Amino acid sequence: MAESWLVIGLGNPGEKYAGTRHNAGHLVISHLVQTQGERLRRHKTGSQVATLRLGMPGDATLPVHLAILDSFMNTSGIPTAKLVKFFGIDPAQHLLVIHDDLDLPAFDLRLKRGGGEGGHNGLRSISQNLGTRDYARLRMGIGRPHPRQDPADYVLSRFPRGEQTALEDALDRACEAVTEVVTAGFTRAQQRLNTHP
Repeated sequence: MAESWLVIGLGNPGEKYAGTRHNAGHLVISHLVQTQGERLRRHKTGSQVATLRLGMPGDATLPVHLAILDSFMNTSGIPTAKLVKFFGIDPAQHLLVIHDDLDLPAFDLRLKRGGGEGGHNGLRSISQNLGTRDYARLRMGIGRPHPRQDPADYVLSRFPRGEQTALEDALDRACEAVTEVVTAGFTRAQQRLNTHP
């Protein structure tokens, strides 16, 4: 029997962190939910969830659960594990985590499955709480800070006004990638995105 997907966008809660580079995952989920004419609703797992169908009207697609977490980044694994259990998701097959990535140029997108966390506290918490690193990730590049800037300050800073057009384009492409993952499968989406980022 086919399973629906759980797609989680990482970030920190609250106005203080809204729109920051570290909240790239939140931005993608919010953008996708908004473009679908839906809204996120509070969920008992300590998150905000929207369940909808992606793809062309008439497609026999399963519902996808889109979520942002109410916890801070370094405790992302706790509500993630609750969501996985609540929706009966096999993380190795149908969990996709969206996160910012310092090792990619700004606004580049890449899909990967498994591997290390690259120093990302949100991914580390998820891997620890799920007991596995074998889940899919959509990495959104945020580039590297100036050599004199603290990386922690950089990831918690907002995207500059001059980068808003590039950010909007990246969010659109990220939403397309998520849609392709849940409708066409991870492997096909990965080949298309990573070949034509």
